[in-house]
Amino acid sequence: MTVWILFLLGILVFLALDLGVFNKNPHVISVKEASIWTSVWVTLSILFSGVVYWLYGSGKIDNVDALTPMDASLKYITGYLIELSLSIDNIFVIAVIFGSFQIPQKYQHRVLFWGILGAIVFRALMIFFGVALIKKFGFMTYIFGAFLIFTAIKMLVSKQEAFNPKKSFIYRNLRKVMPITTHMQGQKFFIKIRHITAATPLFIALVIIEFTDILFALDSVPAILAITSDPFLVFSSNIFAILGLRSMYFFLSNMISRFYYLKYSLVAILSFVGIKMILAHHYTFPEWVSLCFIGIALFVGVIVSKKS
Repeated sequence: MTVWILFLLGILVFLALDLGVFNKNPHVISVKEASIWTSVWVTLSILFSGVVYWLYGSGKIDNVDALTPMDASLKYITGYLIELSLSIDNIFVIAVIFGSFQIPQKYQHRVLFWGILGAIVFRALMIFFGVALIKKFGFMTYIFGAFLIFTAIKMLVSKQEAFNPKKSFIYRNLRKVMPITTHMQGQKFFIKIRHITAATPLFIALVIIEFTDILFALDSVPAILAITSDPFLVFSSNIFAILGLRSMYFFLSNMISRFYYLKYSLVAILSFVGIKMILAHHYTFPEWVSLCFIGIALFVGVIVSKKS
């Protein structure tokens, strides 16, 4: 538990520095600033694989699957790349939500910050139950694998429909249970209007982003469980991908339409991990195969998108 506590404390320290020091005053995050922070988070995430190697080599963490240090590091990096690639669709949806509620750019970071905290809690719960199900019921690997392949096929054949947050189930029901205003006072989530406390567009955007993250987690959590069912590896790779999502959003939000063919990379990745999960009881893919496949799929998607 010591490793878990230190890891969570480290995440809380990073978040406290983010909100209390680096982004204490709301401001428009430039592409340059976003690119720097994206590089920082990606670098920290990759370097953490060295920490994973040390933890599993020294026996300082409960190695439930008896992994070698190298296998643990490769599984962590593979899981991180999967979570990072699947977050691309999430970035597009976040951009649509902010645009729909006309959230000023200088307040978007605050919404994403609190969205990250909620995402960490929800992901932790989903990972806990997902790992428990796989450990207790071996047949769950077939169900998760089939679900991932179904998701990949659906992504491939379905037409991209415009997402309108104001017509969503969440927004329509929020209006029934609380007063909502279109006015904003700085970066406040709630304001007083004639003795009535009303939710501002910032709060509505936050709630919808939280629920969309839960929906995306239905794909991403089973995907990483196809790589490993080790709780620490699943959780840490998820958390690093989520923490880097904010800076990546500001870096990619204006360019996301240029990466159209990444959709097919995600289809390939989901199909691969789905097949891997279904075959888990019969054949084990070497870790380098999974890592190489995911890396090549992402690389090809980016290159083809740039040339088109």
